[in-house]
Amino acid sequence: MNKLIYIVLMISCAACKIEPKPIDYGLDSCAYCSMNIMDAQHAAEIVTEKGKVFKFDAIECMLNDKTIEEEEVALFLVMDFKEPNTFLDATESVYLISENIPSPMGANLSAFKNTSNLDSILITKGGKTFTWSELKKLNLIVIQ
Repeated sequence: MNKLIYIVLMISCAACKIEPKPIDYGLDSCAYCSMNIMDAQHAAEIVTEKGKVFKFDAIECMLNDKTIEEEEVALFLVMDFKEPNTFLDATESVYLISENIPSPMGANLSAFKNTSNLDSILITKGGKTFTWSELKKLNLIVIQ
């Protein structure tokens, strides 16, 4: 009986890992707008304290999704624009809003690991830079 309880506990703990899950582009859908996630440069994820993963086709969808309480979130993750399929901690990333880099839902928002990664893009594409806390204060409109 103790073995059975132990096995059940191990299985339930394994399901609660607080880590990102790979996005299956073209098959996974956005938790906010329900569109298929197609763009590896703009995708995002939220991982809750219980290990549940919410995938988004754009950073602006993640920011607009108010169904997940912030105190329940373990990880806010964004894709690195310069290294698609590389998750970054959204709270530590820097952001660019540039009309010359369209994002899936129309906010023209991209994430970068740091300002040195952002600078070359900023010079060629233009736009305005933001931190995570500045970005959260914006009222980004999502085209649905």
